[in-house]
Amino acid sequence: MEIQNQKVIFSGAQPSGSLTLGNYIGAIKNWKSLEDDYQCIFSIVDLHSLTVRQDPESFRESALSFLAQYLACGLNPDKSIIFFQSHVREHTELAWLLNCMTYMGELNRMTQFKEKSERHSDNVNAGLYTYPVLMAADILLYQTSLVPVGEDQKQHLELSREVAERFNNAYGDTFKIPEVHIPKVGARVMDLQEPEKKMSKSEENDKGVLYLLESEKSLTKKIKRAVTDNENQVAFSDAQPGIKNLISIYSKLTSNTVEEVEEQFSGKGYGDFKKAVAEVVIENLRPIQDKYQEYMENRDYLEEVYTKGAEKASGIASKTMEDVREKLGLVK
Repeated sequence: MEIQNQKVIFSGAQPSGSLTLGNYIGAIKNWKSLEDDYQCIFSIVDLHSLTVRQDPESFRESALSFLAQYLACGLNPDKSIIFFQSHVREHTELAWLLNCMTYMGELNRMTQFKEKSERHSDNVNAGLYTYPVLMAADILLYQTSLVPVGEDQKQHLELSREVAERFNNAYGDTFKIPEVHIPKVGARVMDLQEPEKKMSKSEENDKGVLYLLESEKSLTKKIKRAVTDNENQVAFSDAQPGIKNLISIYSKLTSNTVEEVEEQFSGKGYGDFKKAVAEVVIENLRPIQDKYQEYMENRDYLEEVYTKGAEKASGIASKTMEDVREKLGLVK
């Protein structure tokens, strides 16, 4: 089943803190280009966040902030379905049913569970263990064709595919088997202090992370302190991962090619280059920050967006669940 004859793209993100420049360049800028060709469903997966203890008031505010950031980045609620996961009850219902189709051995192999268990050793809960099953439910509810995922989530998507195929084999064709969506244009933005790893909003040491809502002073300071090398040439080389990362950022925010950036800064020092990168980052984030403030001051509009989004999402999810319940033999 395809919604309105369009393939469905689903993406879920936890509402933890501020989005990063990496989120914007690597994902959201690409999502905007997909809204005309696909039925895009963007879920703010607040239930996933509960595997870690949350302060209720700050968590609620963080979730609304996350929605406002999505809108400020240009996602269009008239074209895409944007909603809070907790507002569509079918997510948790399907998660339980898929739990009954998922093997312990499969969950034991999930590397993210092992990593998070070490990080939160005082709270290794069942939700953390079955997190990938809820993720599978998120995806399969909407008959998703494509899922934009990073390397850290590919294992979870593969589990979603395996569980969907297992259900289909047992009960007949029910779920579309989702594929990984690889954007035609994009860049993997790396941590400024550790350019061998991806920039992440969940990073505990944020000295190498640029946030969309960060002050100009802080952004400039972090970029000036970005790790470089002793080559002293602005070159897009694997031997210079720090400079390569800054070139990627500058290139994507100016629409210049990598070769054009190299030529522009040929013979110039890292200080001049970093200053230029900081100026471009600030120039791109200023309108996003301004729009963000407007949305946060208009809570009625935010409520309208997430309410309508949940209504649309529920309409799709309920049809999937009717089929699932019928296939499983649950009494109407």
